[in-house]
Amino acid sequence: MLTIIVFILILGVLIFVHELGHFLTARQSGIKADEFGFGFPPRILGVVKDEKSGKRKLVWGGKEVRSKFTIYSINWIPLGGFVKIKGEDGEGKKEKDSFAAKPALTRIKVLAAGVIMNFILAWVLIAIALTIGAPEAVDSAQAVPGAHIQVTDVAGNSPASAMGMKIGDEIIGTGGGTKFQSVSDLQNYINSHKGQQIDLEIKRGSQTIDLKGAPRENAPSGQGALGIGLAETITRSYPWYQSIWQGLLDVLNLIWAMVVAIVGILKSLMTGHSVGADVTGPVGIAVLTKQVTALGLVYVLKFAALLSINLGIINAIPFPALDGGRILFVLIEKIKGRPVSQKVEQTFHTVGFLLLILLMIVITFRDVGKYIK
Repeated sequence: MLTIIVFILILGVLIFVHELGHFLTARQSGIKADEFGFGFPPRILGVVKDEKSGKRKLVWGGKEVRSKFTIYSINWIPLGGFVKIKGEDGEGKKEKDSFAAKPALTRIKVLAAGVIMNFILAWVLIAIALTIGAPEAVDSAQAVPGAHIQVTDVAGNSPASAMGMKIGDEIIGTGGGTKFQSVSDLQNYINSHKGQQIDLEIKRGSQTIDLKGAPRENAPSGQGALGIGLAETITRSYPWYQSIWQGLLDVLNLIWAMVVAIVGILKSLMTGHSVGADVTGPVGIAVLTKQVTALGLVYVLKFAALLSINLGIINAIPFPALDGGRILFVLIEKIKGRPVSQKVEQTFHTVGFLLLILLMIVITFRDVGKYIK
C-alpha cells in the first residue's frame, strides 16, 4: 500500500508541476486558461468566480462551465493535473486572450514552461536531499572514513538477482561476521568463492538481512561473478545554501547525461543497432518505486528528481503531441512566415499521440512479462 501511495504521489506531483508551468506562464502572458485541474477528469467539483456577483461558486460534477474566468477543479483520477488553455488548438486567433493570437515567442515560452518547471522541481528535490544527507560516491582508491559499499546495478539473470539483491543495498560483510573495508575486499572475497555458496550481510534501509547465493565461475562479458555494480559511498549533508548550488550542478549534470543517453538510444534505433539501455514504463517505475521506498526518504526524493528530469527531457523532444513537437510547428510557422495548416498539424499530433500510446502499451507488456519471470 505504501508503494502505491508513493507511486501515485510522485507521478501526480511531476505531472501537476509540469501543467502548473504551462498555466502560470499562460496567465502571465495574458492568455486565458479555461480550466486548471488537480487530477484528471471526470471532475468531482470546481470553483469559479461568478461573472455577475464576483463571488466564488461551486460547480459539481462534469457540468460544462462557460465563463470568462478560470475554473479550478478537483478530479477523480489523482495522477497529476491538466490545464485547458484558450486557443491551444488554433481557435480564437482574433481574440487577444487566446494562445493562437499570441506572437511565436510567447507561445514557445508557454509550451516550454512545463519542461522548465520539471527541471526546477528536480533542483528543489535534490537540494532537499542534499540538506538531509544523501549518499555520494567517493574514490575507492583512497581510504575514506565511514564509506559504505553500495550496490549500483544488478544484472538480470545473475546470481545477485536470484539472491534478491537490489540497487541501493549496502553490503556490510559476510553472515559469519567478517566485515568488508572496501570494494576490492568484497571483490576478492567473491572471486575466491566462485561456484561456492556465500552468505552476505546486507543493510537495506533500516533493515539488516542475509542473502545467500553462489558466484558463477563463468560470467558474461561485462559482468562479474555475482553480477553487480559496486561503489563506495558516504552520506554527506550540506548547509541549505550550499545545497542550492550543489543541487543545481547535480541537475545540470543529470540533464546532460540523460540527453546523451537518449541521443544514443535514438541513434541506435535509426542505425538498426541494439539499444544498450533498458527502457521501462509505468510498471517498471512502480517496481523501482517499491525498491527506493524501502531505502528511505532521501532515495525517494532523488528518484523523483530523476523522473522529473526524464519527463522534462522527453517532453522537449520535437515529436508530435509532445511540447517539443508543438514548439517545432511554431518554429516552422516563424520560418515560413505563415501558420501551418491547422488540419495538418492536428493530424500530426493525433498520429504522434497514438504512436506514443502504442509504445507505452508495448513497454508495459514487456515490463509485465519481465517482472512475472
